[in-house]
Amino acid sequence: MQALLDTVSRLNVPTQACRLFHGRGGRYPGCEQWSLDFYPPVWLLTSHGEVSPEDITRFQSVLSLRWSEIAPEHVLHCVLQVRHANQTRTQLLSGSVPDPHWVLEGASQYQVQLMRSKNHGLFLDMACGRQWVHKHVHSHPGIAVLNLFAYTGAFSVVALQAGASRVINVDMSAGAIALAQANHRKNEITKGASFWVHDIFKSWAKIQRAGPFDLVIVDPPSFQKGSFVAHKDYARVLRRLPQLVDSHGYALLCLNAPELGPGFLHQLVQTCAPGFTLVQRLNNPAAFDDVATERSLKVLLYRKEV
Repeated sequence: MQALLDTVSRLNVPTQACRLFHGRGGRYPGCEQWSLDFYPPVWLLTSHGEVSPEDITRFQSVLSLRWSEIAPEHVLHCVLQVRHANQTRTQLLSGSVPDPHWVLEGASQYQVQLMRSKNHGLFLDMACGRQWVHKHVHSHPGIAVLNLFAYTGAFSVVALQAGASRVINVDMSAGAIALAQANHRKNEITKGASFWVHDIFKSWAKIQRAGPFDLVIVDPPSFQKGSFVAHKDYARVLRRLPQLVDSHGYALLCLNAPELGPGFLHQLVQTCAPGFTLVQRLNNPAAFDDVATERSLKVLLYRKEV
């Protein structure tokens, strides 16, 4: 884990939520299991594999020393999450975690929950996607947005802050939608957002009646047993795009399945929604640099031509 420790020894204190070390990108041989994020004021160390007490002691020692140099007046708050053999274990290494825990990204605030599950409430690798949505809506004020697999509503927050007339957020998790509503309240967004706790595959008629939309965002889980499996279920969503997207509107399609490259999505669009053309693949945040771009997060922008 030496590359991780070297990174920690050079850390400064970020003011916003961000990733500092991305071992899974393959840029640091021998450190593929490690990632380090900062959700102010808490450091989050994640291991995709078992860890030894010695490794944790080494990490804590280096982080404590660096923290004493850059923020001696502040308590060090640090959480460890270990994901191994389809199980997730989370423990507090030092300090405490705010409850509720609000973090800043750009001009938006989001609630995160570092101790409760492996999904913390804000996916840091999607920051460029949120930036694109904000910029696009700002350039096209008043547009209507459909946010499928909305999770905690971050796309909706930035769209409404940028001037969208309405955003419909659809997700089957009542807990995620409750956090989405809290995020909107925290950002003082009082109108324009709708929140539907629905199974998307059982709600197409209602969703279609609410359209068409100028922008449809599709950001599903890559694998969630019983609800969505990308390699077989993404096509079921894409077949609906022609009815959901207005003429010359856009679809932002996201996929975070390492085993499925961008060609998988592009072929599905050609087959299931042939009226759409690829505009661009959005960059991922620099901190998520990957030696294999085919395996990293895919965020593809399509435009409906008719």
